[in-house]
Amino acid sequence: MSVRIELQYLPSLAYFACLLKYDEVALETHEHFLKQTYRNRCHILTANGVDTLIVPVVHSSIKMPIREVKIDYSQSWVKRHWGAIVAAYGKAPYFEYFADDFDRVYQKKPSFLFDLNWELLTICLRLLRIKPTIRLTETFQTEAEEGQFDALSLVHPKKEFRHNNLYIPVVYQQSFGNEFVPNLSIIDLLMCQGGEAGQILKQSVYVD
Repeated sequence: MSVRIELQYLPSLAYFACLLKYDEVALETHEHFLKQTYRNRCHILTANGVDTLIVPVVHSSIKMPIREVKIDYSQSWVKRHWGAIVAAYGKAPYFEYFADDFDRVYQKKPSFLFDLNWELLTICLRLLRIKPTIRLTETFQTEAEEGQFDALSLVHPKKEFRHNNLYIPVVYQQSFGNEFVPNLSIIDLLMCQGGEAGQILKQSVYVD
């Protein structure tokens, strides 16, 4: 069975659990950009708790095709995001092994949000050592194809992950706090667990 889902920014564990749960992933490339979603934001864990990182974008129309959404570099978001990531994970066990991979993407400064997200997703999948079958959609369909699970906007900041039947939290050692925080950005799991991240993620997949 396949799943349709959008491309997100440094996606959450629920997102990656979704990628692993299905045989094929149809990555939506012809939708319109939606505000206040994980398409341009993620959550990381800092010494002060959960921090939301938002990639600012340039809006030229209400219905902006996702491939045409440009990143707003007039704001110093790169410095803000990378500074937050270093502060959160600079002392994490695997930061020194993975940091350069992510930093190169930020320094490259892709013009479009889709390209930024795609490059980061590619890095994360490589570091996780998982290879889901991913295809890019050719047109936008109002409904998912027959036999396809529609996860479009299902993994969402305003939707409780416990209700989407994708992800079951598996506790791992995080950098801060005494209480485990589930469903953060994949960068939290990678920086804290390194080579074990992929296995932890596989254990986190919700089984119907």
